[in-house]
Amino acid sequence: MARHKKKSRWKKVLAITLGVLTIFLVAGGLFVWSMYRDVNETVTKVNDNLEISPERKQVETIEQKESVSVLLLGIDRRDGEQGRSDSIIVMTLNPTTDEGAMLSIPRDTKTEIVGKGMNDKINHAYAFGGAEMAMNTVEGLLDIPIDYVVEADMEAFTEVVDALGGITVENSFAFSSDGYNYPIGQVDLNGASALSYARMRYDDPNGDFGRQERQRAVVAAIVEKGRSDFSVDKVTKLLDVAGNRAKTNIEFNELVTLSTDYMKAFRNASTLRIEGSGGLESDGIYYWNPDAASLADVQTELQRLMN
Repeated sequence: MARHKKKSRWKKVLAITLGVLTIFLVAGGLFVWSMYRDVNETVTKVNDNLEISPERKQVETIEQKESVSVLLLGIDRRDGEQGRSDSIIVMTLNPTTDEGAMLSIPRDTKTEIVGKGMNDKINHAYAFGGAEMAMNTVEGLLDIPIDYVVEADMEAFTEVVDALGGITVENSFAFSSDGYNYPIGQVDLNGASALSYARMRYDDPNGDFGRQERQRAVVAAIVEKGRSDFSVDKVTKLLDVAGNRAKTNIEFNELVTLSTDYMKAFRNASTLRIEGSGGLESDGIYYWNPDAASLADVQTELQRLMN
């Protein structure tokens, strides 16, 4: 009888265990589906918010796993204003060769504003015609197609860093800005200090180029932190920020592919730089003019990566 009781007790334990596992699996499946739905809905929202032509929205470069270019625009705006692109970064990724490049374009760069028929500062392209005119103008400057655009205002920048629990960057020289101190070496940043770190300009010995380097470092740190430190709470916060602050023509399935098949190219991305010089011109406005030979070299490298 004791053996029968033991067997019965074992069956009971097994049944309870299987029941609990079933509940966990069902709950887990519902959770995964809920997260999938929330992410998909958020990405759809930021797609719909972006005001560009249907042709610009209907690109399939990432789906086809071809070389891709992404224009990152950090918008500085006041309430009720269109704003200007305070940060302009072009990222090219080649998943075949696992190579990539990141190029920051000085916001004062004098170039043709495509669609306006005039030369002006490149950051005015966004002010005149939004993301699409910015894309067209950058294409004209670099002589490569721009497939995708990600547009976010500065509040999004700080909120993303805070949602991730902060980021860490490698700082090359000591400086202070907006009450924050940045020593040489690894520096932990929250949203506000990351924004100040990326925007500091006048005390950098490398001027605007140093500022561009710091902006790229912050972008890279955000991407890496987002991939390596996953949690439900972080995803929920990031979805909230993206839904309210960001605009892009990258769709959900493309975002998934970008975060997997293109990640090695992102980690291997080199830093490109266009040399040039700036100064006040006859209209009394400061412009930065690219050196023709340096610009041509950058164009050649970008074209190689895009083939």
